[in-house]
Amino acid sequence: MDDRRGSPGEPRYQVGIDIGGTFTDCVLLGGAEPHLGKSLTTHGDLATGFFDALGVAAAQAGADAATVLAHTEFIFHGTTVGTNAMIERRGARTGLLTTRGTGDVLLIMRGHGRVAGRPIDEVAHASIQLRPRPLVPRRLIEEVSQRHDLNGHEVVALDEAGTMRAVERLVERGIDALAISFLWSFQNPDHEQRAAALVRERFPDLYVTCSSDLVPKWGEYERTAATAVNSYVGPPLAGYLDDLLAQLGRRGYRGRTLILQCAGGVMTPEEASASALLTIDSGPAGGITGSAGLARTGGSPNVICTDMGGTSFDVGLIVDGQPVRTSSTVLAQYTYSVPKIDIRSVGTGGGSYIRYDPISRSLKVGPESAGADPGPVCYGRGGTVPTITDADVVLGYVNPSRFAGGRVAIDPEAARRALAALGEPLGLDAVEVAAGAIRISDARMADLIRRLTVQQGKDPREFEIFAYGGAGPVHAAGYARELGGARVVVPRGDLASSWSAFGAARSDVGSVLEQTEIQAGEPDAAAVNAVFAALDRRAAAVLDRQGIAADDRVLVRSVDVRYAGQIYEVEVPLERYPCEAGDLALLEARFARRYEELYGEGSGFPGAGIELVNFRVEAIGRVPKPPLQEVAAGSATPPPDAAAEPREVYWTELEEWRRTPVFRGPRLLAGNELAGPAIVDMPDTTIVVRPGMRAFVDGLGSVVIDLAGSPA
Repeated sequence: MDDRRGSPGEPRYQVGIDIGGTFTDCVLLGGAEPHLGKSLTTHGDLATGFFDALGVAAAQAGADAATVLAHTEFIFHGTTVGTNAMIERRGARTGLLTTRGTGDVLLIMRGHGRVAGRPIDEVAHASIQLRPRPLVPRRLIEEVSQRHDLNGHEVVALDEAGTMRAVERLVERGIDALAISFLWSFQNPDHEQRAAALVRERFPDLYVTCSSDLVPKWGEYERTAATAVNSYVGPPLAGYLDDLLAQLGRRGYRGRTLILQCAGGVMTPEEASASALLTIDSGPAGGITGSAGLARTGGSPNVICTDMGGTSFDVGLIVDGQPVRTSSTVLAQYTYSVPKIDIRSVGTGGGSYIRYDPISRSLKVGPESAGADPGPVCYGRGGTVPTITDADVVLGYVNPSRFAGGRVAIDPEAARRALAALGEPLGLDAVEVAAGAIRISDARMADLIRRLTVQQGKDPREFEIFAYGGAGPVHAAGYARELGGARVVVPRGDLASSWSAFGAARSDVGSVLEQTEIQAGEPDAAAVNAVFAALDRRAAAVLDRQGIAADDRVLVRSVDVRYAGQIYEVEVPLERYPCEAGDLALLEARFARRYEELYGEGSGFPGAGIELVNFRVEAIGRVPKPPLQEVAAGSATPPPDAAAEPREVYWTELEEWRRTPVFRGPRLLAGNELAGPAIVDMPDTTIVVRPGMRAFVDGLGSVVIDLAGSPA
């Protein structure tokens, strides 16, 4: 690394930055303790919020941003550029080049396209079920003559002249990006690669995605959707990253910048620009990565990860110490097959709007959000619709003078007036509206967790609940109690407010490589080893480009398996490679067990035989990480200087205001115990211990809430 980052003995930093819908979070690691920076996300110019948050963290470290950058070796960055481009439909004008006769695949979708990813209240009403506005309109779809069969053998040669005429027509219609998805290209990519080479030679500035590069898997709709989404979000992401890297260079940064991806792990900006699809949901993936590391350190194999920020509530699972992944994603009603950490979201964040529904004469929470601009009413930035944050302020959970470390001015009276006006049609005052809205949001969040646990055969009582994000520690005890959970962990105290940025800063390099190779009948070890050998070569090339030393490389292999004649597969790890016949017998047995875990005892059909469908290698490159620091130990009684001025808090369980003990979180010591009701004020979040519950601080500084109220 460049020796201008400091002389021996000076701190060398690793920086994690996560851009959310409301706040941009920064975590600075490498000194004696982590330093946090939080700023409002600057939509329209995300780099400004990036450097604002970095500046706040640098100030906490007693330096300026330029000095910190000069001493920084790695910046790990989670970004919402791709997600926002899809949700707001502000991506590139994209054309699609596909095999003659298959031009309507993206428009037809699957049979569930009207309801894919939609809330249950919309699914239940056919009158409001609509397919999404086409990502690529029909006039920007061109078909070309070429064909391979299902085994990858050429049936019709690529019409190169016709291909270029088709692309020229698309360029004349104003496309900025091109998706190329040919039938059976995952079996033979030659035609796609040749078409892409011709396009890049003729139109070098056109952003091009080949399905055989991005998702070499079967499923023509899912593969085409992934390719189209990548081309749609690629130019905005590439433009943002180019600008960010240029600004970092002008500010003297000479370290490596790595971009978080949805499967966990990080990749280079060049890879992120080419595979922009992989950055969607990368922020929440950072939180789960950080949670997995902390869970392994603390001996918690099963964790429900809950991230409540300003815009959404995101949930993921850790089972047996590993994040649960999925191979299918639904975004803006488009379904595509990309391996990622399984994250489910609902529009219930601190900035979620509270509204009155005149039809049902009831309160509704979300999914719309005030975001950072105008933000909640209490921000005083022009917001007029009250939000969950306004409710938290009115009920006394949040200290108005210390919100976001005191960097955001809060007007409690403005929040009270907005909530009171909302309650007039129902005959409710501001406090009743606030309390009701929080109960509604707690129920919605608990329901999302049930969908990821109970509906998948998992008992949430067997999991610890990690609560993070700016609003997560405020509401965790409420939604955990609604769920029936036993214990909530607010990881690393104040780090919880920027936990996704912390997780990003502790990520490894990672890439997931896949290949469809359907093998029916008795699995053949030689054939399996041949597929994995090819994937291993691709993985080695990826890690070579990342500069990962041989000793820092880990390859994790798995296979998607199904019963013969079925459509859906189950991912099963391959424990040993090269494998032998006995290893494949174990693979089949593990598949049968996992199948019944997912679908119920007795649901399997061993007599049908199995098929191996998708082969997968996760290539991991270990990156050095600063160790987790333990906090100083104390007794069960918090030290006197940890006690702050008590404040009046309204507790729904008691249906009354109560003067509640308040503690300064950074001054609590390991072993300190708190009896609810109690409030723990952290610089960037608030931990709420509800009546009847108890909490304690563990050795790593996490605040653990026992919902049953037994001694900690």
